[in-house]
Amino acid sequence: MDHPLTSPTPRHRAVLLAGIALCIALGLASRRWPGVLFPEALGKYPGDALWALMVMFGWACLWPRMAPGRLALLALATSFAVEFSQRYQAPWINAIRSTTPGHLVLGSRFNAMDLAAYAVGVVVGLGLDGLYRAWLRRRTERQTARPD
Repeated sequence: MDHPLTSPTPRHRAVLLAGIALCIALGLASRRWPGVLFPEALGKYPGDALWALMVMFGWACLWPRMAPGRLALLALATSFAVEFSQRYQAPWINAIRSTTPGHLVLGSRFNAMDLAAYAVGVVVGLGLDGLYRAWLRRRTERQTARPD
């Protein structure tokens, strides 16, 4: 049996794109209506976790056979890099961050707690990837066990 963190797994891009769209919708909704989708006490952090999950889905779209562990590390590294880039506050990048797309992609101010939220999003992504792989395996086993 393949180890879930090291074996390449084929993923379906259509499923990943749907995951990206869902992450964007839930993330925007969590900011627009705090306390409706997630407890208000969590603040903006569910949106941050969803952002990291979306990054993971995005990388998986580019490399659908990448091992889950490597995919998680890449998503976490990307999320952390964007967060740490917020320590750089030059006028030109702040002008980009002041736009809605720029703010959604690059954020605005460094917050160490965002790093924890990104880690949660990536762990959720690993769990979803494992569940999806198990579902694909069961489906394949059922199809091969069918008498013709």
